[in-house]
Amino acid sequence: MNIIVCVKQVPDTDTVIKVKPDGSGIDQTGIEWVMNPYDEFGVEEALRLKERFGGEVTIVSMGPARSLETVRIALAMGADRGIFINDPVFDNADAYVTATALAAAIKSIPYDIILCGQRAIDDDSGQVGAIIAELLNIPQVTVVTKVDVEGNSVRVIRPIEGAQLLIEGLLPCVITAQKGLNEPRYASLPGILKARKKPVDVKDAAGLGISIDVKAKVAKTSPPPARSPGKIVGGDDPAAKAKELVRLLREEAKVI
Repeated sequence: MNIIVCVKQVPDTDTVIKVKPDGSGIDQTGIEWVMNPYDEFGVEEALRLKERFGGEVTIVSMGPARSLETVRIALAMGADRGIFINDPVFDNADAYVTATALAAAIKSIPYDIILCGQRAIDDDSGQVGAIIAELLNIPQVTVVTKVDVEGNSVRVIRPIEGAQLLIEGLLPCVITAQKGLNEPRYASLPGILKARKKPVDVKDAAGLGISIDVKAKVAKTSPPPARSPGKIVGGDDPAAKAKELVRLLREEAKVI
């Protein structure tokens, strides 16, 4: 079985994000970069499928030069090879351009399943996996918490509010991973050492044979508005305090 996992490098969730004064993006000074947590579930599921059925796991990623480290982490976890798309023309690429580049790389190799995180925690668009499926003209199932492959068919669980959907389909397909799908393994020291020798094919736009046509751009980035300080209703009379609280909620907070 040939399994592809698309991964992205994102700021660590513990990082304090600051917006540039001109609103052109985030200040990347001092940011710690990690693999997108939802993509980790995709890598782990790919490795489990490989352990069950054999085959090869290929990591595909796009980003600036530092993102190559994220590909290496996936290789250290147990993936076999990587494709890294690095070209300045892809800087600040929207979801469509990103998916176009990833799909172009994926077309060059055989695949049975393509795994992606259900969304990236930086831009939070949740679109790339679905667009890849559309570009490759294959089925997709998103936000998946369980995968069961048997022969040429796949059964997945997709949670919805108050229930779960059991969806059956045929391979090849795109599956986007949600928290709960598995518990990602850590890269071992032997795995880290082996990862240094595993092949990573670096490609640019010309090598992929695609041209860039950005569909959407971020006009401005701004931090959320500062929250006003809370108020404490004082006094010794509970009835009076309750009355004042209701007044504040109605007249100032305007929530009742």
